[in-house]
Amino acid sequence: MAVQSSSAQSGAPRTKVRWFILAMIFIVTVFNYVDRATLSIAAPSMRHDLGFDALTMGIAFSAFGWAYTAMQIPGGLLLDRFGARIVLGISLILWSTLTFLQGFVHLFASAFLMLFVLRFLMGIAESPAFPCNSRLTVMWFPSAERGLATSIFQLAQYFALAVFTPIMTFTVSAWGWHYVFFTTGAVGIVIGFWWLRSVREPQRDHRVNAAELEYIAAGGGLPTMGDSPQPFRWKQVGAIAANRMMIGVYIGQFCLTSITWFFLTWFPTYLIEAKGMSILKVGLVAALPAIAGCIGGLIGGLWSDWMLKRGFSLTAARKTPIICGLILSSTIVVANYVHSTTIVILVMSIAFFAKGVGNLGWCIVGDVSPKHAMGISGGIFNLCGNLASIVTPLAIGWMIKSTGSFEVALTYVGALSILGACSYLFIVGKLQRLDLDDHDDGAQKRAAAPLKNRATAS
Repeated sequence: MAVQSSSAQSGAPRTKVRWFILAMIFIVTVFNYVDRATLSIAAPSMRHDLGFDALTMGIAFSAFGWAYTAMQIPGGLLLDRFGARIVLGISLILWSTLTFLQGFVHLFASAFLMLFVLRFLMGIAESPAFPCNSRLTVMWFPSAERGLATSIFQLAQYFALAVFTPIMTFTVSAWGWHYVFFTTGAVGIVIGFWWLRSVREPQRDHRVNAAELEYIAAGGGLPTMGDSPQPFRWKQVGAIAANRMMIGVYIGQFCLTSITWFFLTWFPTYLIEAKGMSILKVGLVAALPAIAGCIGGLIGGLWSDWMLKRGFSLTAARKTPIICGLILSSTIVVANYVHSTTIVILVMSIAFFAKGVGNLGWCIVGDVSPKHAMGISGGIFNLCGNLASIVTPLAIGWMIKSTGSFEVALTYVGALSILGACSYLFIVGKLQRLDLDDHDDGAQKRAAAPLKNRATAS
């Protein structure tokens, strides 16, 4: 820190290390979603080769979600204990290795069982990823830049689908579904070691100077939060999870994430089975909604930060893009009433664009979570949101098997969009940081006061 102090005293310009950290978060998040999407890209070929029906495929899709959701609170505890750099780096290496191994499932007596197990373990490995992202952006970015920073790492999911869907579908077409797992898994392992080598927390990064740290702290960031172990108390979980504001945010995130999981799991199959496209055409066409989502995510973050800088309250600046995005996402049901493939893709692109605009839930978590329970708070939030990773694949698989079409499934996704908007409108209320430590300290002081008074009187 001596170097940092001397740089500030000499009037050295403020460093911009936070943007490099954000670029690394973006790259890791891209491969987080590339690895999740591998199964949806391979699914049509796997169903043919391995004899899976729609419900069986839905169960395989949901295996990730069961573990990912169940491990959110344990993942948050690991994050608060060991810090974002170590936890995310190791997680990336583990989930990439498990992705690589999925290319071998056909060699086992029960390919379905092995696929389910590997996807389940992959869900465990990925569980700390987004709480890590949120914690790092809170540490590295002031409030007025956090909307953009959050939207950038959030739009990685759309970028992943837009850029890598054509690559992965070409890989399946040229070499077979096994190689989509081999290639993405191997690249992810390399990126994991790069992350561990190049990413640090603000107070431990020799590249950042005092001017940048002061700028972050003055703007509401928490660069000194550090990664020292924090005591865990179950009453913190109860206080966070029972808060009305947080309950509304959880419901909204479940609804928003349901849209994501439709596109991550059943969308390629929808284009092939409902619209009669070839796998290569799907690779190109499926990228268009993802590109729209990427643009929407960037617009949502810029819109939110613009409102903050213009003097709007935190509540208005965060909730307005989310509510508007969720309402517009409900237009996905229009695809049930049109036959032109071009219009269907346009409808899907609008829905995913709108979902991107509203994808600011992690920004809100950074804004309102207790300072010393950021990992736990993010874990609870991600647990609730990613219940959709279990429910959506299974529900849609059951709907397809029961009705023989995707119409009910699209109606289901659209209805959840409206429900999410209503949650932010009528349940969330004013956004403000939960301060559980101050509350506990206050209670302790009030309890100690009578004892102190008695001691003084005696």
